[in-house]
Amino acid sequence: DPCSQCSCSSGKETEKDASKAKKKENEDQMSIPKIFFGTRTHKQISQITRELKRTAYSSVPMTILSSRDYTCIHPVVSSSTSNRNEMCVELLEGKQGKSCLYYHGVHKVSEYYTLQLAHQKCQAWDIEDLVSLGKKLRACAYFAARELMLGADIVFCPYNYLLDPQIRESMDINLKGQVVILDEAHNIEDSARESVSYSVTEHQLRSAREELDLMVNNNIRQKDHEPLRAVCCSLI
Repeated sequence: DPCSQCSCSSGKETEKDASKAKKKENEDQMSIPKIFFGTRTHKQISQITRELKRTAYSSVPMTILSSRDYTCIHPVVSSSTSNRNEMCVELLEGKQGKSCLYYHGVHKVSEYYTLQLAHQKCQAWDIEDLVSLGKKLRACAYFAARELMLGADIVFCPYNYLLDPQIRESMDINLKGQVVILDEAHNIEDSARESVSYSVTEHQLRSAREELDLMVNNNIRQKDHEPLRAVCCSLI
């Protein structure tokens, strides 16, 4: 018989073990990795999602991360030839006294796919499908795709979303403990070079050199500016 002097008589130890088991079970559920599927172009994403639709995994929760160039549905921003990212940020910050109505309807898209999953009607979709749904619901497809990433098992995106640390940070992508698949991985070197490269004109270099000349001649942080000036001169 259990003694009366220890926890086994009151069942406390059993409750503690049960609590530990439940905690471990919850941790196991939370640690299920996402699959990040990187491709070279957006067109290839369309091909892959079309093939996914033909498999037994068509109903798996998914999302496609893409730029505003492909997903923005705001009539002014989407039709503009200037920087759409900057225009979008200005609208969200309300700098001109106006906001984006579509951004405030983002939740409608996630609710729609949640209902589709609940009724087992959800199928793999493409960027064009998401944009069409966004227009129908008057909801931003760009931010909807990012919101869907939280519950997605598969995340499709171009290479640079996974390789470029700045894009990863801005898109809240954490690859630790996740599964990463790179389609046509022989293109990774070129994509990696593009992520850490920057294009400048000769005019920009000459302007930079003139400004650095002023800094050096006026004894403003000479140790920092002299090496930069030397780089500009050598490139010119």
